[in-house]
Amino acid sequence: MKRNVRSIIASGEVDNLVDMFFHQARRFGDKPFVWSKQKGQYTPMTWRQVAGEVNAFAHGLISTGVKRGDRVVVVSENRAEWLISDMAIMSAGAITVPAYTTNTVKDHIHIFQDCGASCIIVSNSRLARTVMSACAAMDPSPMVVVMDRSDVHQNPGLNLMLWEDVLANGAGLALSGPPPAVRNIQGDDIACLIYTSGTGGAPKGVMLSHRSIMHNCLGGYHVLRKLDLGDEVFLSFLPLSHAYEHTVGQFIPISLGSQIYYAEGIDQLASNLLEARPTIVPSVPRLFEVLQQKITKGIRRKGGSAQRWFDRTLNLGLKRINGERLCLRERAMDMLCSALVRRKIASRFGGRLKAFVSGGAPLHADVWAFFMALGVRLLQGYGQTEAAPVITVTLPGGERLGSVGPPLHEVEIKIASDGEICVRGPLVMHGYWNNPAATAAVLDEEGWLHTGDIGRYDDDGNLVITDRKKDIIVNSGGDNIAPQRVEGVLTMEPIIAQAMVWGDKRPHLAALIVPDVELVNSWAKRTGRNKPLAELADDKELRKMVQEAIARVNRSLSPVERIRRFALVHEPFTIENGMLTPTLKIRRHAIHGAYGDVLEGLYVSDR
Repeated sequence: MKRNVRSIIASGEVDNLVDMFFHQARRFGDKPFVWSKQKGQYTPMTWRQVAGEVNAFAHGLISTGVKRGDRVVVVSENRAEWLISDMAIMSAGAITVPAYTTNTVKDHIHIFQDCGASCIIVSNSRLARTVMSACAAMDPSPMVVVMDRSDVHQNPGLNLMLWEDVLANGAGLALSGPPPAVRNIQGDDIACLIYTSGTGGAPKGVMLSHRSIMHNCLGGYHVLRKLDLGDEVFLSFLPLSHAYEHTVGQFIPISLGSQIYYAEGIDQLASNLLEARPTIVPSVPRLFEVLQQKITKGIRRKGGSAQRWFDRTLNLGLKRINGERLCLRERAMDMLCSALVRRKIASRFGGRLKAFVSGGAPLHADVWAFFMALGVRLLQGYGQTEAAPVITVTLPGGERLGSVGPPLHEVEIKIASDGEICVRGPLVMHGYWNNPAATAAVLDEEGWLHTGDIGRYDDDGNLVITDRKKDIIVNSGGDNIAPQRVEGVLTMEPIIAQAMVWGDKRPHLAALIVPDVELVNSWAKRTGRNKPLAELADDKELRKMVQEAIARVNRSLSPVERIRRFALVHEPFTIENGMLTPTLKIRRHAIHGAYGDVLEGLYVSDR
């Protein structure tokens, strides 16, 4: 049923995230709020049920010794207990410290020690083993609370508790209402420490206040209300430990009184979309690149009339996006394409999707145009953890090729003389935890956050991102080159799954190329090679196919951007091998650490 959605933040009725949550819980009571898979079926918890568990768990944490200002780490996949933990930690007056489930023992030790964690909440026995190994290396070791009973056993010297016991300990105390700390929370209090994903070194703890995140929620409302908001359904599958999902996938839905479905993982995303039938899905560019490849491959396999209709739909849609007028015959054909093709595409995403919202990394313009031409609205956001994290986002109906939209509501942006984007407003972090030197390097005395990104405004007042300032390659001729742009064009080629461009202080660019495994396997089988990719890296025919793809890309690039030499990499860049961040951005320093000799070898003949 349609309802009038208003911003609880704009109304001035709440001034912190905890107050906002409990206000919405009272308002929506027995309506479904969060949905998780139970025995193969999505099962809801109501707002009232979630609020009850938040209150009980907050009292339980206090009874174990958690105090105001303590840092409590959450290590869990996306699930209802993640949200409950987060809200309960803040209700107890403590600070939430999200941590990635992919963290190693070394990663955990750095975060636990850096923030001075007093308690770690972990979801299952597999993750608990890594967490407990990290805790055992600390003195004193933090308390560990495990959500799932499973096969977790007491570790010598560790204070281990089960989620259900903490909840039971707080249940009686919760009858008296929320903990007293709730009444003392101020908007400028730190809500969470979110550690940067470490693309350029050791992660730093970003101090985000209640006000910062609420300001993002208000900005999100001003954008999303143009989608004719009603009873919205969000699908959450990016890690909640990332600032983007933490705000856009959790707190914005709370501020709107929306429902949240927790996806089971990237492998089950296609089925979860059909089950949840979401209206809004936050995501990252890599997902759209993969979806584009899958859709294109599927159509190519079908061939015949299916491919012809798909190509017509895409071409007509691209003409509209590029501002070209369609003649009467083309308009009629475009309507038919919507009925025959776009409707089928929409059904693959659940049938009621209003928008994907892309963030976390730059989205290639061709990928954006592909989905928009097929009738799938794709809003592009720009931001960083230090800004809670959204800074700009394209407005529905005002999308422009290559732009990331105007600044959010009441956000100031200026472009410095060297092209760097600087941001100011309530969304900006307090600083880095226990790191005044790093804070001073990015926050100036006037409150401007120096993002390290290069950008400009287009004629319509939308921000256009060029690249990361620190990632810009300066070749030996003094030319500035944005590697992410070149990498984005390279990965548009079907044979190229991943790429990293290199060439700082060099006469030309070189690239590490990860071929598309599915295409290579199909080609190897067809040509009788039947070898794993690791044994095909030096195959002349495979290198020729990749070389031809690079040549096609080079024709669209300026002379200084063109790839002169490349090496094939048989192992994909993944989160597990440390070469991708949890939001699927490449870790340049890690890749260079693994393939430095290979990259150096590409320049040997230049000496």
